[in-house]
Amino acid sequence: MAPTLEEQQKLTDECTELPLSLPKEKGWRTLHLYQFQGFWCQSAEIQSIMSFQKHFQANDTDIVVASIPKSGTTWLKALAFAVSNRHRFVPNSKSHPLLNSNPHDLVPFLELFGTHIPFASLGNSIQNSDAKIVYICRNPLDTFVSSWHFLNKVKPESGSPISMEEAFDMYCKGIVGFGPFWDHMLGYWKESLLRPNKVLFLKYEDMKEDGAFQLKKLAKFLGFPFTLEEERGGVVENIAKLCCFENMKKLEVNKIGSSIGNFENKNLFRKAEVGDWVNYLSPKMVERLSKVIEERLGGSGLGFEVFP
Repeated sequence: MAPTLEEQQKLTDECTELPLSLPKEKGWRTLHLYQFQGFWCQSAEIQSIMSFQKHFQANDTDIVVASIPKSGTTWLKALAFAVSNRHRFVPNSKSHPLLNSNPHDLVPFLELFGTHIPFASLGNSIQNSDAKIVYICRNPLDTFVSSWHFLNKVKPESGSPISMEEAFDMYCKGIVGFGPFWDHMLGYWKESLLRPNKVLFLKYEDMKEDGAFQLKKLAKFLGFPFTLEEERGGVVENIAKLCCFENMKKLEVNKIGSSIGNFENKNLFRKAEVGDWVNYLSPKMVERLSKVIEERLGGSGLGFEVFP
C-alpha cells in the first residue's frame, strides 16, 4: 500500500533526524556511511529502506533478486528476467527486451525486483510470504576490487577518489555499502539452509564455471523448470548467451544512459573475471582479507577459494 502524503512527510522528518543519532564513518563515495539496523548505508537510502519496510506488501508470486553490490547483480537480474519471461519473450529473438533495455530497467518488472538490503531488514512481508528470494554472492577479494573500480568511476561527493589502500582497510572492517559483507552473506546463507524452498543461494564462481547447470537450478527454483524439449532445443544455451557479460557489455543500451540513479550504464560492466584480484592486491592484503573471511565465515559451511 502506498503511503499517504502525511505518512511520507512524517517519515521524511524522522529520517532527517535519524542520521544524527547513528554511528557514522567516512564513505567510499559519499561523505559518510551510517550504521542503520546493523549495516552501513548512505543517509539518502535510509528513508527508502524504512518506507519499503513499512509499506511494501509482498505477494506469494514475487521474486526477489538480492546481493551485496558488485557481486553479479546485473547478470543475475538478466538471467532471472529471461528465465521467468521466456514464454513471452523468446530468448534468441532479435526483439528481446534485454537487447534494448538495461537489466536494471527491467527489474523491477511485474513480480520481479532486486535489492541490496540484508535479509534481516527485508521486512516481515517478504520473510513471511511465499515470495522467492535468489541471492548471489562472490569471492570477497573480487567483490572488493570490483567495488573500488566502480565507485572510483563515478564522481565522489567528497572530492578526490578514495585510495585502494584506504578502501581496503574499511572493507576489512566491514565499512562498505550494505556491509559488513560477511553479515550480508551469512543472513541469506543461513536462511537458504533453513528454508531451501524460500531462498536460493548462488555463488558467482559456480555460475561462471557451469552456467548451464546453475541456470537450470535457478529456473527450477523459480517455478519455471526447463522441459526436455526446451533443453534439446537449446533454450538454456540461448538464455546463457543472451545474458552473458560479453553480450550485455557490447549492447548499445548498456553503453549509454543511466539505470541506477546517477550511475552510468557503461560503468556497470568492467571485466566479470574470476580471480581478477591477483592483478591488484598485494600478498599482505590477500593474507589479511583471507583471515577476515576465515574468521567471519568459518564454521558456517560457506567459503571461497583464494587460489584454485
